[in-house]
Amino acid sequence: MDLLYPDYNCFQRGFDDPSQIRIRMEALACEEIFLMAEDKRIEMVWSFMHEDETNLCPFSDRIDEVRRLSLLCERILGPEKEICSYAKSFQQLAGLASKDALHIACAFYIKADYFITCDDLLIKRARRLNLEMTIINPIDFIRREAK
Repeated sequence: MDLLYPDYNCFQRGFDDPSQIRIRMEALACEEIFLMAEDKRIEMVWSFMHEDETNLCPFSDRIDEVRRLSLLCERILGPEKEICSYAKSFQQLAGLASKDALHIACAFYIKADYFITCDDLLIKRARRLNLEMTIINPIDFIRREAK
């Protein structure tokens, strides 16, 4: 079973502007990923970074939905010194923002098969790291799974 680490934007995508076709498609793809987790076809990770970003969210309806979706994550990852070391290295090597570097480091630390994100720039920069996991958009992940 594949282990997925969804970026926080995957949990929030359903709240973004659905008038943009790409956002609507990504929201549907994220919804399908959550259904796959619910059906135990994949395994998802929830980390201290997801928790931190949820705690910083100013919208109670979003918090409630993210908390509901977080229950689909069978693995919970707390902060570890190694994650911080990886994140610092990833920031330097790929020019990642600190939160992005920490999310990638969490996925790498837990040996996720996939890091899923809606952020094209993050995908481009993180792929420079040549990590042993696939860094991919949710739409592309669903396409891959459909084959």
